[in-house]
Amino acid sequence: MAAVLALVAAGLVMPPATATAAFPPSDRGAFPPSDRAVLPSPATARAAFPYQDPGLPVPVRVADLMSRMSLDDKLGQMTQAERGSASAADVTAYRLGSVLSGGGSAPPVNTAAGWADMYDSYQNAALATPLGIPLVYGVDAVHGHNNVVGATIFPHNIGLGATRDPDLAERIGRAVAEEVSGTGIDWNFAPCLCVARDDRWGRTYESFGETPDLPASMTSIVTGLQGERLGGPASVMATAKHYVGDGGTTGGADQGDTRLSEADLRAVHLPPFAAAVRRGVGSVMISFSRWNGVKVHGHRYLITTVLKEELGFGGFVVSDWNGIDQIDGVPGTSALDVRTAVNAGIDMVMVPVEWRRFIDLLRAEVRAGRVSTARVDDAVRRVLTKKFELGLFEKPLTDRSYTASVGSAAHRALARQAVARSQVVLKNDGGVLPLARTGGKIFVAGKNADDIGNQSGGWTITWQGSSGAITPGTTILQGIRNTVGSAATVTYSRDGSGIDGSYRVAVAVVGETPYAETKGDRPGGLGLDAADLNTIATLRASGVPVVVVLVSGRPLDIAAELPGWNAAVAAWLPGTEGQGVADVLFGLVPPTGRLPMTWMRASSQQPINAGDGKAPLFAQGHGLT
Repeated sequence: MAAVLALVAAGLVMPPATATAAFPPSDRGAFPPSDRAVLPSPATARAAFPYQDPGLPVPVRVADLMSRMSLDDKLGQMTQAERGSASAADVTAYRLGSVLSGGGSAPPVNTAAGWADMYDSYQNAALATPLGIPLVYGVDAVHGHNNVVGATIFPHNIGLGATRDPDLAERIGRAVAEEVSGTGIDWNFAPCLCVARDDRWGRTYESFGETPDLPASMTSIVTGLQGERLGGPASVMATAKHYVGDGGTTGGADQGDTRLSEADLRAVHLPPFAAAVRRGVGSVMISFSRWNGVKVHGHRYLITTVLKEELGFGGFVVSDWNGIDQIDGVPGTSALDVRTAVNAGIDMVMVPVEWRRFIDLLRAEVRAGRVSTARVDDAVRRVLTKKFELGLFEKPLTDRSYTASVGSAAHRALARQAVARSQVVLKNDGGVLPLARTGGKIFVAGKNADDIGNQSGGWTITWQGSSGAITPGTTILQGIRNTVGSAATVTYSRDGSGIDGSYRVAVAVVGETPYAETKGDRPGGLGLDAADLNTIATLRASGVPVVVVLVSGRPLDIAAELPGWNAAVAAWLPGTEGQGVADVLFGLVPPTGRLPMTWMRASSQQPINAGDGKAPLFAQGHGLT
């Protein structure tokens, strides 16, 4: 503020009071329509006020803008609503700081251009507010721009962890940023930096690995997403999530309790977040989980003392989907939830549906003095700083020059490379791999051989994902056929029926079907289902060598079946470019992937992790070459 006053004293700008007198602060929740024309927006005026001048330092611009903001302006900036519950008119009336698309929440026309049009509609609504503050739009682009039909879907994080390649992760982040930018979106709720310690957890595939070194090294994807600085070409703000300990819950229960000493929490779960902060990550999302019984969404020590003060995080903290509602243990958003979360250090609150109630409750808490104006100002300052750094005040609308990059050939080629680098050869008796590309007949079976949805997993087009041809891509079966061409015969049967001894090899592509958080937990066991076991048994009965390709979001319980397989490959959840799996099966690319997780001998060993003294089937780091 001192810098602004200096400018005023020099006669370079009008004092803040002159501007705010035109529209006195209001606590009614929305300005009347007549007030909206008072201050020209950045889209129609050039540097009418200091905060609109890109030549001024960001702190000066933030201070000037905040001097002109009413309480309701500030509360709006702290609020994030879901697009299905907030219209463009709502954005203008309530001065909402952010809108998000939840998993599967897409515009009526789910194309890159359809997303860009939707984004611009919301952004124009934000620019129509009295102060013309642009919104920041968030989306879970966790393995590509995965809500958009036609986008490139990269391997989920567990596969990227198997590559052990931070440079590859950074290049993937850059490609994702271009596709996200081409739809207007400027904020990505990724990467997940959880350290998954129990494979029964349904979000295991969102982890780069079970030890903190792997997720910490792969924070290179933050640099890929954001670029060398926010506001550069195709710069998308990244989010380190879910802070902190979500991968360490007892029993692998989603949104459960991480029962650890502070020393162990710091040793295992904190390092990836410290690495992301060092890389300048713009936002941090809080975990649904608890630490020793206390909800992290209300944990001031972890959020303010450790993250902001100790680690020096200068961005803003966002809650997860209705995450603050769980603080008091009663369904719905309460005054106690609101003041506890905000006072703990959450700066923007994701309240997808009941965002109006949140604004009302927070206003009442501020008026009553239970949330200080200083805490509100700190939150708003953090949010606005990132908006200025992103360049949203200068270039608020979609950069359509990147729209054609969505699903581009270059990005699919990069994804294919990532898939190949992620393959882990677990077993290869008799050198059955690599398969010959010429001669004889190859039999392919299994429910995951010819299914884009299954090989992409959760968080693909919809939140939980689904089976079938849900988006363009190359299935593993198509990759095999592309590789051999007319030089060999490829026969496919989902259940293995029709095979006989005339085939030189059988490839069974089996494993999991899509799931995401809440529905993905498997406390009852991690084995293959009956259909997979029957398929493999049918293939084995033919007497031909059997190669099993496991499409899954975590290690599976296969120890009892493994002796009957000639070869086994962990393909993880490769995404849309199944050609990368075939590249390794046929030796076009040598296998270099190594396990990011310890592979159990039995489900009863869970949790099993490197260094815990338990004897695994395959140790973390295993991978045949």
